[in-house]
Amino acid sequence: MSSLRILVTGGAGFIGSHLIRRLLTTTDAEILNVDILTYAGNLESLRDVEGSPRYRFLRQDIRDIVGVNAAYVEFEPDQVVNLAAESHVDRSITFPDVFVQTNVWGTFTMLEAGRAYWETLPSKRRERFRFLHISTDEVYGSLSPTDAPFCEETPYMPHNPYSASKAAADHLVRTWHDTYGFPTLITNCSNNYGPFQYPEKLIPWTITCALRNKPITIHGDGGQIRDWLFVEDHVVAIQAALERGSVGRCYLVGGENQYTVREVVGMICDILDKCRPLPNGSYRQQIVQVADRPGNDRRYAIDAKRIRTELGWGRSVNFEEGLRRTIDWYLDHTAWFTDADG
Repeated sequence: MSSLRILVTGGAGFIGSHLIRRLLTTTDAEILNVDILTYAGNLESLRDVEGSPRYRFLRQDIRDIVGVNAAYVEFEPDQVVNLAAESHVDRSITFPDVFVQTNVWGTFTMLEAGRAYWETLPSKRRERFRFLHISTDEVYGSLSPTDAPFCEETPYMPHNPYSASKAAADHLVRTWHDTYGFPTLITNCSNNYGPFQYPEKLIPWTITCALRNKPITIHGDGGQIRDWLFVEDHVVAIQAALERGSVGRCYLVGGENQYTVREVVGMICDILDKCRPLPNGSYRQQIVQVADRPGNDRRYAIDAKRIRTELGWGRSVNFEEGLRRTIDWYLDHTAWFTDADG
């Protein structure tokens, strides 16, 4: 990947910041971070690399076709990683229009501007150009306890506005390849966690609520099963797809760590009981059950065989290790969540 130019949308977000840091560390690529800086985008997560001569930041809304076209023309990328997205299910239920605008229209804009730019490239650069769209396992809907894990052939069946908007975006990406020959790839990942995550998702939400002596809410009975993927393993998979993935291909990325929400919350409380004990009692005393969210999927699980066999990727961090590393980071970075509205 030496001398490549890589445009990353949503690079100030949780996964995007980890990806940019990895690309700057492991390649010679120049990186353009395109981000509108919504509530979940934070340039503090890239403070350690902002001085790199190979890194640039552009504050730009991916829904703005004029601005996106200009970004392509001015930066002249060889690869694009489309990470920009609204991703919180609860917010999608309250503000579905925002999710459709960003996740569907924003993806369309990135594709159309990308195709217009790609068609102007000389043949060798056209051949090496890639557009990698980052999606989610939630597009496949819900599994029963006995169902086989999701694979690349699993039919789409989204159950909430977030997953529906991501499913629509996936269909657009696949269509732009099949109709126009635009060199796209898709990765669908399981639930990410790790340092720098905005504290609205389950793991940072639990950690930060516990540390602030606030109720730790669990939707429904807490028996929903998720497959947990440490963010550093995920960005290695993204890099593998960029470097070795086949155009038109979809790759599922999972952590092979299936736990219920209730189990995850309990594990976090137990770790905090040991490393940051309360004067009396346990953090488990703060756990409160609330009504289940509408359309809440019961189980996600991923079969990552394709990316393992074709690209040689495998997760390196088990859940217990990743959870401890994540908790340690939040303990050392309390300013990250002190003023958050999550």
